[in-house]
Formats: sequence, C-alpha cells, structure tokens
Amino acid sequence: MRERTQPKQTASGRVRALAHQVAAATPAERDRAVDALRAAAILGVVLGHWLVTALVADGGALHTASPLHFMPWLAPVSWVFQTLAVFFLVGGHVATKGLASARARGDSYGQWLRARLARLFRPVLALAALWTVAACGLLAGGADAGTVHTLVKLALSPLWFLLVLAALTAATPLVGRLNPLWPLAVVLHVDLLRFGLGGPGWLGWVNLPAGWLVPYTLGAAWTRGELDGRRAGWVLLAGGAAATAGLVAWGGYPASMVGVPGAAVSNLDPPTLAAVTFGMAQCGLALLLRTRLRRAMRRPLAWAAVALVNLSALTIFLWHQTALMATTATGLLAGRLPGLHTVPDDLGWAAARLAWLPVFALVLTVCWTAFRACEQRGARRPPRVVRSHRPGPARTPGPRVGA
Repeated sequence: MRERTQPKQTASGRVRALAHQVAAATPAERDRAVDALRAAAILGVVLGHWLVTALVADGGALHTASPLHFMPWLAPVSWVFQTLAVFFLVGGHVATKGLASARARGDSYGQWLRARLARLFRPVLALAALWTVAACGLLAGGADAGTVHTLVKLALSPLWFLLVLAALTAATPLVGRLNPLWPLAVVLHVDLLRFGLGGPGWLGWVNLPAGWLVPYTLGAAWTRGELDGRRAGWVLLAGGAAATAGLVAWGGYPASMVGVPGAAVSNLDPPTLAAVTFGMAQCGLALLLRTRLRRAMRRPLAWAAVALVNLSALTIFLWHQTALMATTATGLLAGRLPGLHTVPDDLGWAAARLAWLPVFALVLTVCWTAFRACEQRGARRPPRVVRSHRPGPARTPGPRVGA
C-alpha cells in the first residue's frame, strides 16, 4: 500500500505556522501592548531619521542637511516619527515592574541592574568596534576629515539615548515613585531662565535627564496602576497637545520636534519644554491605545512581527543610521543620485527618498543578520524539554520578547 505524501507547505503557510508557534509560546499574562508600543517607538525613530537625514555630496565631501530646513511646512512629519517619549514611557514601566519582580525573587538591586545594563550595552561594542576600524581606514585612505566626522557622528548619535536610559534605569529605586510634575517643573524653570531671562545656553543640558524623566516616571505610575483609567490618557493627550500648540504659536518654540541643522533653537538637542509637553501628549495617546493594541496583538501574525522587532530592538536602533550611510556611500559609485546625495529642497527629493526606504530596510536587514546575536546572547534561556506522561510532541518554551 502506497504511503500518502503530504503536500509541501507554501512559504506563507510556513510563516503562519511559525507565527502561531510564537503566539502559543507567549505567556498568557504578558501585556502585549507594552511590546507593541516599544516596537512602534523604535520603528518611528528609524523611519523619522531616514526621512529627515540627508547626506549631501559636495565635491569629495558629505555633509548633513534636512528637508525640514528647506521645507519647514513639513514639520508635521516630525510629530509622527519623533516617538522617543513613548520609548521612555515603556522603559519606565518595564524597569519598575522588573525591579519589583526581581526583589520578589530575592535578587538584589545590583544583580537586576547588571542584567539590565548588560542587555543595553552589549550591542554597543560591535557598533563601536566597526566604526573605529571604519574611521581609521577612511582617514588612512585619504578621506576628507570632515566627511569622516559627519559619518561617525551620525553612526554614534543613538548612543546618547542609551546613556540617558541607562542613567534613569540605575536611578529607578529613587525615581520610581517620583511625581512627573517635579521633572516637568525643572524643565519649565530651565527654559524660563534660558529663553526668558537670557541665561547661559549650557543650562539647557539640565533638561536632558529632566525632560526624559517625565515620560519615565509616567511609566512608573503606569506600573503602580495610577494610569489605568482612560481619564489619565485623555488628560495627558489633551493637556500636552494644547500646551505644545501654545508654546509653538506664542512661545517662539520651533514647530519641528526634531533638530534641524542651522536652526537657532532645537526642541530635541537638548529637550525643550515644547518637546516634553509633546511627549506627554504622545504618552497619553499610547495609554489610550493599550486596549486596542492588546486586541490587535491576539492575531498571531501581528504578534510575531512585534515579537521579532522586540527581540532585536536595540540592534535595529543602533544600526539604522549605518544602513543609511552604507547605502549613501555605495550609491556614490553611480554618481549623485536624487533623494540620496542631492540637496533636500523640494518635493522631488522627498518622493525620491521614499523610494530609497526599502533599500535602507534591506541594508538594515543585513546589519541585523550580522549583529543581532550581540543583543540576543544571554537573552534567552536554553530550551527545556517538558516531558509528559502522555505521548505527544515535546514542547519547548518560546523566546523571551523584549527587555
């Protein structure tokens, strides 16, 4: 009697089967909305940088430019893709929840902090090593020093974010119960001194920890259950949006929520009161979307995609600028290409840049394939076979998603 041969599974079928495996391996008590918000924040920052960062070829050198400088009416693009406040919101929530769980297990603060910081900084070593070698090679090969400085500065620019997040993480026991109004008051007074009373510019750097402490402490309040109701989300969204609109319209703050080369004031470098109130509005929207995100994440394909991003969130964040620069440098072999090496001064450049996004994503995928192990090393427990008294397939635990 002939054995029946099973039909070959299609590629889409294999993807669906894998997605169902990931969904089945995820603990039922996991709040998938947290992972969805983290993935959205990371992808928002990546797309925002790819859309507003231009490397213009000028002779044998490259210099940075922004379409927001030439087309300031495109500022609403920055409102969509400047999502760092959401990442700090999630960071504060995850850190305070994780610290409480560690203490319940009997782990010390030092053990918890070492594990958190190792997860944050392990992927940085590969990025720093590669760009050290690349910078030395470019300079030895006669590359323009200004171009090398531009490239290295862009490649390492994500590190400021990790340093701030690491500092806030280390201070979690101290700031975990801090009312967000206190760091908000610090930002308000710093801006009054800087812009209202002509204080020194360096004073603005006080806002670097204080400004991002606002969403971080909102995340801690989320852990304590103080933001469970929809009222808190609406207050943050409406109040933050109204305050930001007023600061831009009457306070003289830039409309763009990202830095623009050549601008007198940047809302992000260091953070201003407008950036902080805008971030509060984003946090309010994120809190209001939690229920819908939890429902959406019940779909296996959607959850598998979010899980994949979370497993490599830092790798994606750290290497996305390198992907942009690698594409730009390689493209120079074909001459000055529109949307890649040209001045970002019209809608033609914007349309061409949109066409380059899939190429950036492909190069980032190559970087992800090469360096994701640096982030995931130690992030998963070794598979453990769960034996049953009844015959059946062995089960292995699913991957740990996120930090």
